[in-house]
Amino acid sequence: MNSVRIEVVKGDITESSCDAVVNAANNHLWMGAGVAGAIKRKGGDIIEKEAIAKGPINPGDAVATTGGALKTEYVIHAAGMGQDLRTSEELIRKSTESTLRVADELKLKSVAFPAIGTGVGGFDPLDCARIMIAAVRNFTSASLEKVEFVLFDETSRKAFESVKKEIE
Repeated sequence: MNSVRIEVVKGDITESSCDAVVNAANNHLWMGAGVAGAIKRKGGDIIEKEAIAKGPINPGDAVATTGGALKTEYVIHAAGMGQDLRTSEELIRKSTESTLRVADELKLKSVAFPAIGTGVGGFDPLDCARIMIAAVRNFTSASLEKVEFVLFDETSRKAFESVKKEIE
C-alpha cells in the first residue's frame, strides 16, 4: 500500500511536470473549452485525435493518451460529464477513481488534476474538493506517490486547501 501525498497549487495545469495531467472531459472526449481547450492548445491536436479514437467512453470512466507537446508524458481524460454537460457527485467521484486506476496501470508516480466539473459542469468547488480528495485518500496505489490539484482560480485553490487541511 502506498500513501499518496496531496498537494494543492494555483496555476496552469498545462505547465505541470507531473507524469500525467488530467483533462476534465465529456464522454465523447472532444476537447473544446476550459481545461480541455487549454490542454489541446498547448499540447496539440494529436491529444484530441488520440482521445476521440478511444471514445466514446461511459461518463465516469477515464482513458490515457500521449501528452503531445506538453511537459507531461500522458493526458488522462476523465469523463466527468456526458453530452448533456452535467455532472454530479457520483460522476466526479467515479472519474477521479478511474483516473487514479489508469495512472496506477501506467505505473505513474505523479498526476495533476483540475477541479473536475466546476467549470462547464457548474459544480461547487468546495463540494468538488471534498469528493476528489476523499477519492484520493481512499485509493490504494502500487506506484502513485503524488496527486497535485492544479487550480486555475483562487476560489478553487482555497476550497481544496481547506479540505486538505481538514483531513491532515
